[in-house]
Amino acid sequence: MIGVQGVMSRISELKSQLGLTPAAPDAAFATALSAATGAKGSPAVTGQSVVEAARKYLGTPYKFGGTDPATGVDCSGLVQKVYQDLGIDLPRSSREQAQAGTRVDGLRNARPGDILAFDRPVDHVAIYLGDNKMIAAPKPGDQVKIQSVYETPTHIRRVINTDLTDLTARSATGAAAAAAVRPASLQNSTSLAGVPYADMFLKAGAKYDVSPKLLAAVAKVESGYNPRAVSKAGAQGLMQLMPATARGLGVANSFDPQQAINGAAKLLSSHLKEFKSLPLALAAYNAGGGSVHKYGGIPPFAETQAYVPKVQKALAALG
Repeated sequence: MIGVQGVMSRISELKSQLGLTPAAPDAAFATALSAATGAKGSPAVTGQSVVEAARKYLGTPYKFGGTDPATGVDCSGLVQKVYQDLGIDLPRSSREQAQAGTRVDGLRNARPGDILAFDRPVDHVAIYLGDNKMIAAPKPGDQVKIQSVYETPTHIRRVINTDLTDLTARSATGAAAAAAVRPASLQNSTSLAGVPYADMFLKAGAKYDVSPKLLAAVAKVESGYNPRAVSKAGAQGLMQLMPATARGLGVANSFDPQQAINGAAKLLSSHLKEFKSLPLALAAYNAGGGSVHKYGGIPPFAETQAYVPKVQKALAALG
C-alpha cells in the first residue's frame, strides 16, 4: 500500500501533467482518505490519542518558529508535531491550522483533540483537553503547558472526526444507543435515587439543560437539602438564593423547593453558557459572574475557593 502521502503526491503529479493548478488537500480529506486506506490517521486515532500525544511534550521550551521538540516549538509547531506523530499532516502556520478539518460551533461543543485558534487574524493555536483546559506553547520564555481556555476561541477545528464518544454511540443498540446520545442533563437519572427532591432536580435539569446531579450537588453544599436554611449573608432556601438574585430569576419564594431549584437551574445554565466551564460557573454561582470576570477566573475569596471543589466533590459522589 502506497499510503496517503503517496496517493496525494500522485494526484498532484496528474494535475501537473494536465495543466491544472495543484491545490493542497485539506486535513479533513486526508483524514478521510487515511480511514479508507487503513493508513495512519484511521479511526484508531481518537481525540484522546491527540491529547496523549500532546502531553508527551509538556515542559518543552517555547521557540519561535520551532518545530523540533529537541530544541523547542512554537504554538503551531506543537500542534503540527502532535498530529504528525499520529500520521496526520497539518499546515505549518496557525492561520492555516485554523482552517483545517471541520468547524466546531462553540467551546461547549468542543471535544478533546480539537484545535483552538485565537484572535483575528489568528496568531495562536492550542489543543483542547476538555473541561475548559488546553495544552499550548504559549510565548517566548515559557514552555509547553496546560492552561485554562482564557478567552473565547475565534476558531475551533476538528481534524479527528471519530473519537471515543462517537465509537461508543455507534456501537450501542436499542435503549443503550438512545442513552449514549441523550443530553447530559437527562443521563444517569437513577443515580439520584434516595436524594431529597430528586424528581424536582430531574425536571428542572431537563427544562434548563443542566445536569440534575449538579443541581443536587449544589443543594447539598448550599443547604444540606434544608429548604428553610438561611445564611448569615441572607441567602435563603434549598439553593441559598439571595433575595435580589431570586427576584431577578422570577423566584417569588426561595423557601419553596420547586421554585428554588428552578431558579438555581436557570442561573447555573446561564453561567455555564457564559463561562463554558463548570468550575467558573460554580464560582459565579457563589460570588457572582462579575467577580469571575474581574479576576479572570475563580475569585481569590476563601469561601469561593473552598466552594468550587466542595460542589465538585459532591457531584463526583453522585456518580
